[in-house]
Amino acid sequence: MFQHQALLRPAIYGVAVGDALGVPYEFMARGGFRCTDMVGYGSHRQPAGTWSDDTSMTLATVDSLRQNDGRVDVDDMRRRFVMWLCDGMYAIDGNVFDCGITVREALRRGVGRDGERSNGNGSLMRILPLAFTDASDDEVRAVSAITHAHATSMDACVAYVHAARALLEGAGPREAATTAGYAGIWERPASAVRSTGYVLHTLPAALWCLTTTGSYADCVRAAVNLGDDTDTTAAVAGGLAAIRYHGGSGDVPRDWMGRLRGREIIESVLPA
Repeated sequence: MFQHQALLRPAIYGVAVGDALGVPYEFMARGGFRCTDMVGYGSHRQPAGTWSDDTSMTLATVDSLRQNDGRVDVDDMRRRFVMWLCDGMYAIDGNVFDCGITVREALRRGVGRDGERSNGNGSLMRILPLAFTDASDDEVRAVSAITHAHATSMDACVAYVHAARALLEGAGPREAATTAGYAGIWERPASAVRSTGYVLHTLPAALWCLTTTGSYADCVRAAVNLGDDTDTTAAVAGGLAAIRYHGGSGDVPRDWMGRLRGREIIESVLPA
């Protein structure tokens, strides 16, 4: 059903931990804070270890794939996204917060937004599970298009899935970034790395964090400390870093895993 299934659980937890690490700092300017540990409250007034829409929509994606034997069913996936948005499914305590405008409009209208200004990172943040399937590039684009139907967003999702698959096959971070079309990203100074909600800022920022650090914790801390869209940058980077460092000395810190909320929701959608 899933390829490299042994790494699916670590990857999803990598997304969730990165998301939770960044939630308290979202919208804060770079240099105005310093993330060193998993804390609570801050921007969204949530307890420590609380993840946001990034993880909820990722879990909905996994659940749809699991229920459909690893196949992409766009209608089923959309239905699960709507259940999250309207009913709080896949959300901690049923509490939906931090949902982007494009996602909300697309799900309420039943059609992905395809304008140039609809290129936020709301499909990139949830696309990682497709790396564990044999989904084609066009199927990846179709999943993005549930909410983000502009070519820029769809192609960014394809690039991210390619990077994740490279890591799953044993590639190093720099090789994976090159596979995604970002050769040399690690040579950029931090000042040249932007971390807004624009999809073409989030993807290279996540790859920069992956290729300039040597552990999961350092990668997601670097992502959060870039500022602005801290939770999504860390979620996108965290999924990749968890694949890269799983089982080694650079793996997700146990104390962060211990403080993560909503683990029962995560476990409920993962294959046995």
